[in-house]
Amino acid sequence: MGTGRMGPEKDRRQNGDRQERADRMKPRTAQDGARRERERGRDRQDEAGAGRGQTRGGQVAYDTGDYYHSIAWLEEAVRLFRLSYGSWNLEDRSSLEDALDHLAFSYFMAGNISHALSLSREFLRYDPRNQRVSRNVAKYKKLLETGTGTGTRPLQRPNSTRLQSRDAYEELCQRPRAQLLHLGCSYETNGSPFLLLQPAKKEMVRTQPHVALYHDFITDAEAETIKGLAGPWLQRSVVASGEKQQKAEYRISKSAWLKDTADPVVQALERRMAALTGLDLRPPYAEHLQVVNYGLGGHYEPHFDHATSTKSPLYRMKSGNRIATIMIYLSAVEAGGSTAFIYANFSVPVVKNAALFWWNLRRNGNGDGDTLHAGCPVLAGDKWVANKWIHEHGQEFRRPCSADPQD
Repeated sequence: MGTGRMGPEKDRRQNGDRQERADRMKPRTAQDGARRERERGRDRQDEAGAGRGQTRGGQVAYDTGDYYHSIAWLEEAVRLFRLSYGSWNLEDRSSLEDALDHLAFSYFMAGNISHALSLSREFLRYDPRNQRVSRNVAKYKKLLETGTGTGTRPLQRPNSTRLQSRDAYEELCQRPRAQLLHLGCSYETNGSPFLLLQPAKKEMVRTQPHVALYHDFITDAEAETIKGLAGPWLQRSVVASGEKQQKAEYRISKSAWLKDTADPVVQALERRMAALTGLDLRPPYAEHLQVVNYGLGGHYEPHFDHATSTKSPLYRMKSGNRIATIMIYLSAVEAGGSTAFIYANFSVPVVKNAALFWWNLRRNGNGDGDTLHAGCPVLAGDKWVANKWIHEHGQEFRRPCSADPQD
């Protein structure tokens, strides 16, 4: 009848099955625990790595005397290092000390002596023999005891009469990721034989202001050639100020200028840009190619590419105002670096090898106020761009006035 299968043999088989299941569960539970611990370790390492990046960004602001923004960067760096405690290496500990040191002095310069003292004491827990910070602690305590220091004066953003749109600028740059509307994509030849065999890949970003992104406008090899040509000539970027050009803390970058005779790659790029726009890019109708490098924290606060005053140095070229801009992204960035259009309320992410085009002037010759734009701070990585500014003169029959005087 086969009843033996229902006796001890079945129990042994059932017990064996249960034991097998239990045995399978044990290593899986242990593996899960080990995996979770590895994931926590990686998370802590990621936080420490992000903390190092935030520290470098804060030091850039600190070095320019912008204590308002150095505090914002360094506070986040210290927070990340505290979260990653237990998985530091020597570099992380050194970076935390740098962050605490710079943050304490930033608070001191901002007038918050009490917090500067607290941070300096935290620093000394890691480096108790640091005589300079020990002297700072004694100085801060004396200031608080005598009432010379203000103690906890609230941090104030620096006033900026030059920039009325800082809030919008910072809000755009702080968005997690720039988003495009994808209004439409097309292959464009612009009636040029040069583009017949390889049309430009156009993505319409906005119609007002007119902003278009051309994907794969250059190759990796061309981008590297342009960066290599510009590298030895990079100098601190300047801006137009009245009738002069001078360095400004709101533009943190290095730049160099390349003539079209500098290399066959530059010549080919000039021909491609002329075909794309249908405009005359020969001197003096356009400026030489400007190559710009933004390192960590590098940025360019809101500005117009076209001149807003007849005293601008741009008019010395005697070729009119800047009618259009072509900006080519020569590199990718890990985070940040978007091009933000302030009044139009949108931003364009860095797209390696793509070219961004917009009209600075309306057809009637007036500046388009919606083209106020900014280069957001680079949060991680290295940003390279090449700018081509095209002027009014020489374009009279290529972009003529319309029948509408307001256009």
